[in-house]
Amino acid sequence: MSGAPEARPPDALAPFRPRRGRVVAIGVVWTSLLIFGTIAVIMPEQDGRWGPADRLMLFGLGALIAALAWRYASIRALPTRSGLTIRNLLLTRTLEWSEIVGVQFGGGEPWVSLDLLDGDTMAVMAIQKADGEIADREASRLAALVEAFGAAREGREGGRA
Repeated sequence: MSGAPEARPPDALAPFRPRRGRVVAIGVVWTSLLIFGTIAVIMPEQDGRWGPADRLMLFGLGALIAALAWRYASIRALPTRSGLTIRNLLLTRTLEWSEIVGVQFGGGEPWVSLDLLDGDTMAVMAIQKADGEIADREASRLAALVEAFGAAREGREGGRA
């Protein structure tokens, strides 16, 4: 028996999350709160020009930046047996597997794109090229889920018209 731990295959229905982008975004959250909070506290009053309202607004700006970065850090795609819930930066959408006809991860796009049955496309920001080989594996896992669950649903429904 070797001393190396056995590699456990990932759960097929594990959430998709960006790695590098998430780490950077969480760093921005804390840095923004720390810097803007510190400046708001230590900012000297100058002839009445920097009062409590100015300090509060400065900290509020830092909190707004932190909130936007936190939203970026919370990007994910949650697969279930019935479909895929995609939480991108601005929108969250749930798709049934049968609505997804293809997965694209290449060209100049920074993340995975889904080709949908209605002819539209949808970005999946949770799988980003910046993550390198991990992103390639995650894109392949997503494509396998689309193939497995989409084909299973087509078989139950008798195929598409």
